Amino acid sequence: MTDVPVLKITDLTVRVPAATRTDSGRGDLTLVDRVSLTIARGERVALVGESGSGKSMTAKAVLRLDPTVELSGSVRVAGQEVVGAPERRLRQLRGSTVSMVFQDPMTALNPVLTIGDQVAEPLVIRGVGRRTARRQAVEMLDRLGVPSAATRLGAYPHEFSGGMRQRVVMAAALIAGPQLLIADEPTTALDVRVQEQVLDLLEEQSRELGLAVLLITHDLAIVAGLAHRVAVMRHGRIVEDRPVDDLFRSPEHPYTRGLLASIPSVDADPDVRLQTVEDVMRADAAASVAPALLSDTLLEEARP
Repeated sequence: MTDVPVLKITDLTVRVPAATRTDSGRGDLTLVDRVSLTIARGERVALVGESGSGKSMTAKAVLRLDPTVELSGSVRVAGQEVVGAPERRLRQLRGSTVSMVFQDPMTALNPVLTIGDQVAEPLVIRGVGRRTARRQAVEMLDRLGVPSAATRLGAYPHEFSGGMRQRVVMAAALIAGPQLLIADEPTTALDVRVQEQVLDLLEEQSRELGLAVLLITHDLAIVAGLAHRVAVMRHGRIVEDRPVDDLFRSPEHPYTRGLLASIPSVDADPDVRLQTVEDVMRADAAASVAPALLSDTLLEEARP
């Protein structure tokens, strides 16, 4: 692995200024609070936590995608500072160095452009001939399980199912060979078989080409099978950041233990109410053994 991390976040804070808030609150609103995270070449890191914990805002800050917020701290991508960088430099980073797969593929795709044009675009704008770019687009779509990819380049997003659109977004994100892929719930709209294809491709790209992956997800089974490391977010802060096996087998923070304890199990007694995160955090000492036992099962089932 190279000495320069693909991604190095140091004390990142994301705020909505009081003047641009659209809710009834007053003063600046802090969404991400002094977050630090490092991802090396070829490393796969999962960012987990409940909705509203700051996961997606952290990811968007890496590419400065939200103009309504203020950033402080440092975000370095392949050694280049993002916070305070001019827009021209950000355009050079987006797509070629860092790509992002968004949660909703329908809003990520342009409804008036064909699938072929959108998948090939990252190559075309970097000087690759249109014919070559479309050929590579077909190859990438084939790898992601899009049937008859060559004949569907002229189709539009509304002609694809939700799962197919997600595959198209993945193809566009990977086609230019980025160093870092930020994947925000990339398998949400996919059935189990296609989900496996997507995760296998991410693992292959990471292992063979050194692709670094920041995976944002609620699915702890996916985390157990794909990630090298897990960072747990709560209330805009990272409360635990550890290797995946260590975190699943012996979670240290009460919130992490609560997340793991709240996973349903097919072997559980149906007459016993499932624990919530709050249950575990209120009675942490008494509940700390249960999540570790289920975590071992998740790790075993997630790996061949």
